Amino acid sequence: MTYPIDLSIKPDVSAHFDPDSNTISYIVKDPASDHCAIVDSVMDLDYAAGRITYDHADAMISEIERRGLTLDWIIETHVHADHLSAAPYIQQRLGGRIGVGDKIIMVQETFGKVFNEGTEFQRDGSQFDALFKDGDTYGVGEMQVFAMYTPGHTPACMVHVMGNAAFVGDTLFMPDGGSARADFPGGDAGALYDSIQKVLALPDELRLFMCHDYGPAGRDIAWETTVADQKAHNIHVGGSKTREDFVRFRSERDAQLGMPRLIIPSLQVNMRAGEVPADADGNPMLKVPLNRL
Repeated sequence: MTYPIDLSIKPDVSAHFDPDSNTISYIVKDPASDHCAIVDSVMDLDYAAGRITYDHADAMISEIERRGLTLDWIIETHVHADHLSAAPYIQQRLGGRIGVGDKIIMVQETFGKVFNEGTEFQRDGSQFDALFKDGDTYGVGEMQVFAMYTPGHTPACMVHVMGNAAFVGDTLFMPDGGSARADFPGGDAGALYDSIQKVLALPDELRLFMCHDYGPAGRDIAWETTVADQKAHNIHVGGSKTREDFVRFRSERDAQLGMPRLIIPSLQVNMRAGEVPADADGNPMLKVPLNRL
C-alpha cells in the first residue's frame, strides 16, 4: 500500500512524560491552524489504594486551553497494557473524537473472555467514535493524517502519521531500547518484525515518536528519533538482523519478562475506550482474574 506522506507538513509536537508508567503522551498541532490531536493519554491510578486521578491529563488539557487550541482527535495507538487511557475524561472537557484501530474487536473478544464480561459488554468497538483500517485518513485541522496497521505487539496496533511525524505506539522503542514484547494474547513476534519493516520503509527523515522509554543504561528519557536512525542503530532490528534473528531473540526475551504492573486494570479500561467498568449497582469496579494471563 502507498501511504500519503507529506514531509513538508511539520506539526508542532508537545510531549508529556508520565514517570509512573514511562509513557509519553503527545499534543500534536496542525501547523496551518489551531487544531490539534492527543495521542496516547494517561489516567493516573494508585492501584494499591484503588484511586483514580487525572493530573497527567489535566496538564495536557491546561496546555490546550492556554494555547487556545481546538481538540479534534484523541488517538489510541493500541490497547495499552501498562497504563489507563484518559480519553473519556479529556473528551468530556475538550470534545474531540476517540479513535483506535478496527482490530480492537479482536482484543475485546479475547479479553472479554479473560475478564468474564457479560453480554452487556459490546465486542464491536462501538465504545470508540472511529475505528481505523490500514491506510484510512482523517483530518486534524487542515492536516491530513493516515493510520498504518502494525500488528505484533498486539493485534490492534497502528502507527499514525501526521505530516513529517509518526506516532508509533509500542511498535518500536528508541534505538537503544529496541522493540516491545510480543507475547501478550494475540501478539506475534514475526508480525511485529514485519510491522517494523513497514515503518522502516518510510522516508528516512520521518520523525518517529515513541509511546514508552525506560532510559536504558541510565540515559535521560527520550522519545524522538528518525527512520534513518532506527535503521542504522536499533539494537533489535537495525543493520542486517533477519526476521529469524528477531523472532528467536524476541521469543527468548519475552519468556523472561513478568506481566506489566498495571496490565489487569489497563486492559479492562482501555478495551472500553478508557471507561472504567461498573458493578451491578453502577459503582466503578475492576476484576482480578486468577491464572489467566
